[in-house]
Amino acid sequence: MVPLFFVKNFLDYLIAEKRFSKHTILAYSNDLSQFLDFVDIKSQHDLKEIHSRIIRSWVVFLIDNGMESSSVNRKLSTVSTFFKWLIREGITDSNPMQKVIGPKNNKRLPSFAQQSEVDFINTKNIFTDDFEGFRDLLMFEILYQTGIRSSELINLLDSKVFDNQIAVLGKRNKERIIPISQDLSSLINFYREKRKEIDVSPYYFFLLKSSKKLYPKFVYRKINSYLGKVTGLEKKSPHVLRHTFATHMLNNGASLEVLKEILGHSSLAATQVYTHNSFSQLTEIYSQSHPRGDKK
Repeated sequence: MVPLFFVKNFLDYLIAEKRFSKHTILAYSNDLSQFLDFVDIKSQHDLKEIHSRIIRSWVVFLIDNGMESSSVNRKLSTVSTFFKWLIREGITDSNPMQKVIGPKNNKRLPSFAQQSEVDFINTKNIFTDDFEGFRDLLMFEILYQTGIRSSELINLLDSKVFDNQIAVLGKRNKERIIPISQDLSSLINFYREKRKEIDVSPYYFFLLKSSKKLYPKFVYRKINSYLGKVTGLEKKSPHVLRHTFATHMLNNGASLEVLKEILGHSSLAATQVYTHNSFSQLTEIYSQSHPRGDKK
C-alpha cells in the first residue's frame, strides 16, 4: 500500500493551506482510502503507474455498486486534488485525472416546504414550553430565517449573536454577517433567559440540557421530527430549511447576489439552482394574474 505518510501529509496540506473543515477532511480521507485500496498500490513508484484507464475502471466499479453520480464526481475531485499535490511535491510528474471525465450529474431540484407550512402561527404549537422546546423552536426559526447550515448552527458562538444580526463562521473559516428580524431577536433574548437555568456563561449559543454542545445527529433528528409535523416532504433534514429559506427569499423578490452572500456560496452557480423553484412560482403567478393566463 502507498506509504501512509503520503496520505497524512496530503491531509495536513488540505488543513493548513486549503483550510478545509473537519467534515471535508474526513470526506477526502475516506475517498482517498477507497481509491488507493482499489488501485492496490504497493510502493511510491506505483503511483507513477496509475493511468486514466485504471481510474475509469474505478468509476465503473462505483457506479455498478449503486453510487450516485454526484458522489462519484466528488471522489474524482478528491483524487484529482491528490495528484495535483503529488506533482507539486515532486512525487509524480503527471495527472491521469486530466483524461478522466466524470459521469453527468442528475439534476435534482432542492426540496423545500411551502410558506404556509412553515408559517410561525402553524409551527409554534409543535414545540413544548420548557427550555428544550424553546431551544428547538429557535433552532428551527434560525435555520429557516437565516438559511445557515446545520454545522454553522451547531458552532454558532454566543458572542456572535446580536440584537439585529448573527456572525456565522462558514466553509473555509469565512465569516459572514446575516441580518435578523426583530421577532427573531425577541426569541433569542427569551431563549437566553431560559438558558440561564442550565449555564450562566455559555461559549456556544445552542446547548443541550446537560449544557454540552449540540451534535449533528441531534440536530438532524430534531428537525426531521418537527418538519414531519408540518409538511409531507419525503426529505425532512436541516438542509431542507436552508433550501426553503433560499426559495422563499427568491420568490419574494431577493436578488441572486444578495442570496449568494447570505448563504455563503463561493459562486452564483451554486445559488442559481434555486431559480428553478422560483420560476415555478413565477409561472403560477403569471397563470393567475395575466388576462391570458391558463387559470383565467
